[in-house]
Amino acid sequence: MNFSEVFKQTNQLVKISPDGKYMATCVQYRLVVRDVSTLQILHLFTCLDQVSHMEWSSDSLFILCAMYKRGLVQVWSLEQPDWHCKIDEGSIGLVCSQWSADGRHILNTTEFHLRITVWSLSTKAVSYIKYPKDCPKGVDFSKDGRYMALAERRDCKDHVSVFVCNDWHLFRHFETETQDLAGLQWSPNGCVLAVWDSCLEYKVLLYSLDGRFLSTYSAFEWSLGIKSVCWSPSSQFLAIGSYDEKVRILNHITWKKITQFEHPVTIDNTKATVYKEVERRPPVGSDELSIHNSGIGSTLLNTQSKYEICPLPIQIPAVKPDPDRANPKIGVSALAFSSDSRYMATKNDNMASAVWVWNMQKLRLEAVLEQISSVHCFQWDPKRPRLALCTGNSKLYLWSPGGCVSVQVPTEGGFQVQSLFWHCSGESLILLGEEQLCLCYMDTDQQDQ
Repeated sequence: MNFSEVFKQTNQLVKISPDGKYMATCVQYRLVVRDVSTLQILHLFTCLDQVSHMEWSSDSLFILCAMYKRGLVQVWSLEQPDWHCKIDEGSIGLVCSQWSADGRHILNTTEFHLRITVWSLSTKAVSYIKYPKDCPKGVDFSKDGRYMALAERRDCKDHVSVFVCNDWHLFRHFETETQDLAGLQWSPNGCVLAVWDSCLEYKVLLYSLDGRFLSTYSAFEWSLGIKSVCWSPSSQFLAIGSYDEKVRILNHITWKKITQFEHPVTIDNTKATVYKEVERRPPVGSDELSIHNSGIGSTLLNTQSKYEICPLPIQIPAVKPDPDRANPKIGVSALAFSSDSRYMATKNDNMASAVWVWNMQKLRLEAVLEQISSVHCFQWDPKRPRLALCTGNSKLYLWSPGGCVSVQVPTEGGFQVQSLFWHCSGESLILLGEEQLCLCYMDTDQQDQ
């Protein structure tokens, strides 16, 4: 495992191109494009203001930079660096800008969600979509890029419109039986659209591509409901994380619950392994104090950590939320399946320092990673069942079926890993700090079974 030097970034606007060849980074109002293999700068573009959002086109040929405060979008071309495009939404404002799946249209959502403007880079044509709903996940493209599902609010009722992306004609339009639609998501195979209600009503509805109602699922009718939803890559499972600290798994045949996973304070499951992070200070004069990696010299005077396997039963630290405060820290907020659908990782917010790994073949708890600090984020390797996570300190943590490891990031200046994501090849990790980034190169010959 090797680490690159540290580079600057702003607001964690760092994206790898879909083809895996380039890395785009925003530093204030500048857009820097590097070659991933050499990290050499290939292009340097100057935007009109500090960038709020940055995104690659699906074919890796264009980069969108949105400046929401000024209602501006600039588009840059890698093939023709002198060419650029500017979209000014004017007084109507801009709150969201994104590529369509074909990489030739840009969807701009105006302030107050009055409409979505579709701009064509190819023909310069402009079209409008009315009634978009202001919700956490109101737009989703099918994996093949052929269809776009849009949540709408008309006449005080929720609707879904399905558009064909090549010419933007309306394919299907139907009303949903939701009180306050909070999100929608296509299954990876593009056959089923999941629609779910706000946290005040536990309801998931499933529709076919042509808008036919397939099924509905509701676990209960009281208290807070759904907090997170995630499809498995195989499209066989739909996982629903709830405020009651449980994950319910629906199957793709009957759309009924096949099992539910709980997050108990006391773990006494003898088949599960609990890895607990423990800290120790390196002894004075130890050879471990100095690490030289990729030409970087760093003195690691801070604490080092490792994992220990805990005997069962064991108690996981939990915080009782304050019911008088808004947005209580409780419930399953994060769900993620491994690329082969064999495992699922979850985070329960009132146990913020623990990540739970579930075996989806045996439908049981596989492992628990108990960290010293709260987990900021976790993500699966896109090629193999290997989970990376960070807790806002200078360490990187990895889990695989073979065990756990804690790795010190050997950079100067106390690099704190706030977020991370994998390169699409699974051969490297991009680690993001407050205003810096570095790459972690994995051993290519390391294969987890």
